[in-house]
Amino acid sequence: MKITNLKKLKPKKLIVFDLDGTLADSKSVMGDEMAELITRLLQTKKVAVIGGGKYDLFKWQFIGALKKVPKNLLQNLFLFPTSGNAFYRYKSGWENVYSHDLSKEEKTQIRSAFERVFKKIGYKHPKKVYGVLLEDRKSQMSFSPLGQEIVTVLGKRGLQMKEQWRSKYDHIRHKMAQLLAKELPNLEVRTGGVTTIDITMKGIDKAYGVRQMEKYLKVKVKDMLFLGDAIYPRGNDYSVLKTKIDYIKVSDPKHTAKVIKAILEK
Repeated sequence: MKITNLKKLKPKKLIVFDLDGTLADSKSVMGDEMAELITRLLQTKKVAVIGGGKYDLFKWQFIGALKKVPKNLLQNLFLFPTSGNAFYRYKSGWENVYSHDLSKEEKTQIRSAFERVFKKIGYKHPKKVYGVLLEDRKSQMSFSPLGQEIVTVLGKRGLQMKEQWRSKYDHIRHKMAQLLAKELPNLEVRTGGVTTIDITMKGIDKAYGVRQMEKYLKVKVKDMLFLGDAIYPRGNDYSVLKTKIDYIKVSDPKHTAKVIKAILEK
């Protein structure tokens, strides 16, 4: 159920966040204010973060910003990188609970499918890209048209370039995703982040991640709240609606911060 009035929100045991566009800007380190709010939230709630990025990106972008979190509170924090394809929890350190990695054959199929789709629609890559275009994240293959490292290399300018690409070519991205889904019926294809196309094992999306939270964290979906910026058809957060989870669609990290403050005040 969509939550529009926080005053009517029942107390929740687990707060679930998307990462890019919700807790931090795309492939950018989470800000100090957000890190402080997450630290405060961990004192009274369990917190899960689910996003399309790989585990190493979660460590750099999110965990690396939580410098003041006591280790005992980290036991209330749960990471679900690559859209719930993997799960990490903290004990004496961060431990992998599960990871559904794509096979070598599936990765070869994905690379070939992308090449066929590029040719079919006459897509030409930009002359200048930053990092690899199709990244192997073990449990997920992710295509980023400007390169995986554009924000790391160019900072805010990189973010602006991604937004410009999306405003001009997002219809092409969705066309690619539709064609890829036909080419790869045995796999899950979806658009993610600002410009990305993600491919995982069939049936694994953020709804799957929410169900794994219910299984491993022993918290019922009715006791969870999800915050994400892409809760719209074809958005990479949209699948969570299949679980009937209560949710708030946020516009950016600043909006998320306001919601967390409201939760802390309840």
